[in-house]
Amino acid sequence: MRRTFFSAVLFTCAALSGGAQPSYEAPPPPTGPVADASLRRADYFRRVDEVLDWAAGGGSAKTNDPAKLDLAMIAARIVRGRDLPGCSQRVIELMREPGTGPFWMFPSVCIAYLGRDRLSPEALASIRTAWRTTRQIRGDTENHFAMYYLSLYLMAELYPDEPADAWYTGRSSAENLAEARGYLVHWMDETTTVGQAEFNTTNYIGEYVIPLLFLANWAKDPAMRQRGHLMLDWFFAELAVSTLNGVLRGPNSRVDEGSVIERWQAMASYFSWLLFGHTPPTAGYSGWGLYFAPLAKNYEVPEVIYRIATDRPDGFLQRDRARVRRFWRYSDETSPPVYKTNYLRHDYAVGSTRGGRIDPLQSHVWDVTWAEPDPRGKHPTMFSLHPHAASEIIQASFVFYPEPMIKGVTFEGKPSYDSPDKVMGSSPYEQVFQDLDTVIALYAIPPDTRFPHINGFFSKDLAEVTEDASGWIFARGGRAYLAYRPLAPYRWETYRHYSSGWAKAPVELGGRLLTSPHLKNGTLVQAASTAEFRDLAAFKAAITALPLRFTLEPVPSVSLTTLRGKKIAFTYGQTPTVDGRAIDYGRWKLFEGPYLNAEVGGRKLTITHGRLERILDFNTLTITDRVQ
Repeated sequence: MRRTFFSAVLFTCAALSGGAQPSYEAPPPPTGPVADASLRRADYFRRVDEVLDWAAGGGSAKTNDPAKLDLAMIAARIVRGRDLPGCSQRVIELMREPGTGPFWMFPSVCIAYLGRDRLSPEALASIRTAWRTTRQIRGDTENHFAMYYLSLYLMAELYPDEPADAWYTGRSSAENLAEARGYLVHWMDETTTVGQAEFNTTNYIGEYVIPLLFLANWAKDPAMRQRGHLMLDWFFAELAVSTLNGVLRGPNSRVDEGSVIERWQAMASYFSWLLFGHTPPTAGYSGWGLYFAPLAKNYEVPEVIYRIATDRPDGFLQRDRARVRRFWRYSDETSPPVYKTNYLRHDYAVGSTRGGRIDPLQSHVWDVTWAEPDPRGKHPTMFSLHPHAASEIIQASFVFYPEPMIKGVTFEGKPSYDSPDKVMGSSPYEQVFQDLDTVIALYAIPPDTRFPHINGFFSKDLAEVTEDASGWIFARGGRAYLAYRPLAPYRWETYRHYSSGWAKAPVELGGRLLTSPHLKNGTLVQAASTAEFRDLAAFKAAITALPLRFTLEPVPSVSLTTLRGKKIAFTYGQTPTVDGRAIDYGRWKLFEGPYLNAEVGGRKLTITHGRLERILDFNTLTITDRVQ
């Protein structure tokens, strides 16, 4: 099942044969905006062509052997018009043992549409046969459902008026189309009214935007085609506002072992490079990203979104809402709201949710991420977490039998889940509050909990790390000064990293964990730009002079005056206050900030940068551009 469900082959990292140096091996690009729109468009086309040429033959050591072609290579060769007879023969061979599930479905849709006038009738018929004879598994996550129904919708439109026995579903083309359209409209309504469950994903962005690009180009129904375009703008606007020089930072509903510490090492970076050109792409263009390239020239990121990504003043605050993935058990709410805070400066960014249960396996609750001139191989982040692992929490979000849990998930691409030294995941015993560049994380862990401690991540790339007699730990990351205050005694441990989702054992990549084995606990972090202080000593003096009171009993509680002069009071289990006023989360909008604004329930996003404004309205399926 695992082999066929994820049957599309991802490329390995290899240099272009006999061609130019690929961008993922070249020096990092400049981070500023390109003012000339025509030059910007030409640069975008060049990047798209680089991906297509790499996929069509320059980037894989054995792509001259037709037997080694996978569907991504075939898609690029179709676009380039290269060896179409060989592509047809290879499609026929691949369709003899088709995969099952969304990760096979959307690549096969890509080939079916791209190859309509270029592949042989036999090759196209083999794809059609696979969609008749092979049962497709829908999956169990938001990205699975989106890929599944976007693919089913497009195939039902490609082969209309066919009877039920012509489809693996046992339903006619019209029935498949109605089911797929119904889900897609429902999903878009949820996203535009209460937010995504898989928000700010480091890697799963591709699983959404690639089939949405297919929909925007190939749907026969103009309304669905427009929905595809609207959703692409929606996703890329959120990407633009959530990145630091193209690198997506926290919080994230879903991350993996690599992208939670090497923040750049994610498919989101590939899309930042492709669309905005201001960070290197990941090696092999992130594998799935290859399927975006064949139609990429048909999509132009709006200038207002481009400007948000590349041209921002120093320091802005964005508050948004999302939702927790659906709970099937152990919850009075189906999909509780998630409240996100993001504060971004030129030198660093701070982001958080309120903590608690989000995704049971792969969420990332909060962090401080600093800018690096070249982010490749760097671990520019600081955070803490409770490494929670429990069968009940997994069962709340999945409908499997309980017996395989917890050990089962460690063999399904989540090797660190059952590790006490892990650095990703949410916990019902963590509560977080952020005000600008100050974060307070509080923990009240029951005595019988597995892994009854917290882990704080200290990067190998930190400089001037100092454990001060005041209890604060000071460090510099890039052009950011960082102050970390553990609220309970701790010890240092070597950070051990799982190099992939299928790694059997961890490796040492540098870095340390601040591990504090106390049930009542907490972490304070304050960030600042190095430009604000003469040196680290001056930063230390400013931090240690701040009024701070805390207690761990009966529950953790902190009163703090921040570096920005805010008076915060935060007690575990209670609503935090700032300058004496309680935070009213019920009034938070879906998006609220200088660039993105949307009301809960509104189905409309206003994107603003300077005088530029674009309104995405799902009520009327319209896009309105204005220059104020």
